Amino acid sequence: MNKYHARKVEYDGIKFDSAFERNRYIQLRKMEEEGKIRNLRMQVKYEIIPKQSGERAAHYIADFVYENDNGVVVEDTKGFSTPDYILKRKLMMWVHGIKVQEVRMNEFHKKNPKKHRKE
Repeated sequence: MNKYHARKVEYDGIKFDSAFERNRYIQLRKMEEEGKIRNLRMQVKYEIIPKQSGERAAHYIADFVYENDNGVVVEDTKGFSTPDYILKRKLMMWVHGIKVQEVRMNEFHKKNPKKHRKE
């Protein structure tokens, strides 16, 4: 468990930072199989501040990047936003002109409720 109470999980040989991120991956893979999206990639790295004298470059790593009929989508799964994430999201817009789409845990669960069975 990390400091944000997310447990790392593995699915299909892929390690995810949280069960929520894994669940979104499963949903996106299904959408790709159905032809709704294409070219699904994970953990795509974008430079947001170049290397400078005595300093390393800074990067934003997107959870998912894919294409749909409207173009390229850069997506991040979020339980909540940290100050670091907010700054990196803003830099993505400023440096690359990319608006990161956020999939929030509470919104995801409203649209994808768990099905409970009686035992």
